[in-house]
Amino acid sequence: MKLTFLGTGTSTGVPTIGCSCNVCKSDDPRDHRLRSSALLSVGGKNLLIDCGPDFRQQILSVGSPELRALLITHYHYDHVGGIDDLRPYCGENGFDVYCREDVDRNLRMIVPYCYIEHPYPGAPTFNNHIISQMQSFDIDGIEILPLPVKHFQLDILGFRIGNLAYITDAKVIPDETIEAVRGVDTLVINALRHKEHFSHMSLSDALAAIRAIKPRVAYLIHMSHDYGLHAEVEPQLPEGVHTAYDGLTIEIPN
Repeated sequence: MKLTFLGTGTSTGVPTIGCSCNVCKSDDPRDHRLRSSALLSVGGKNLLIDCGPDFRQQILSVGSPELRALLITHYHYDHVGGIDDLRPYCGENGFDVYCREDVDRNLRMIVPYCYIEHPYPGAPTFNNHIISQMQSFDIDGIEILPLPVKHFQLDILGFRIGNLAYITDAKVIPDETIEAVRGVDTLVINALRHKEHFSHMSLSDALAAIRAIKPRVAYLIHMSHDYGLHAEVEPQLPEGVHTAYDGLTIEIPN
């Protein structure tokens, strides 16, 4: 199993528009962060996790591989804003999207032309599959467990797929999710910045969650420019914890 980080930034991306801080002005490509998204490859099948407004640029950067389905964590724009760009993958039968019921409702409002009975020629069409927390499902034999996560007051999903747990935009990770992923090989988890935030984990929050989950290795995502320079923060992290960056590919053992 292989995971490629297509984007590791928060909703504004990095550089942030109008900002001249040292992170936004950095010439280190590891500090250039598109909105959070990932590509998971399992047994020759590619699953996309979230599809934000940078999707077109992201998928072109990895050679536009075939995609089997989209998994959506929640309906905020930085996680679904690029869904129209999935049209090349829709074909005659539509493209499979796995999401919560509230995400399904939101998508039908923001791209209603994708769900009408007689779409105009060339319009993307999607087959939404409603999923629920802690109720596993499979895609072509790939078992996926949706994990409950709290993004401030919004219920969202993380995912456990084999030895990978992927959690983004969490402020609180419920005990049942901690138990469901404890001892997982690879954990991906959000760490917005050093200072506390009302709806996202700070770096210290993420490190506390990592200590509770005890993965072999953890990768931090969904960073803002306030996270700091990759070259400065990475050496300060505990052993086995890394700052992910756009374009990084990791192997996850079976």
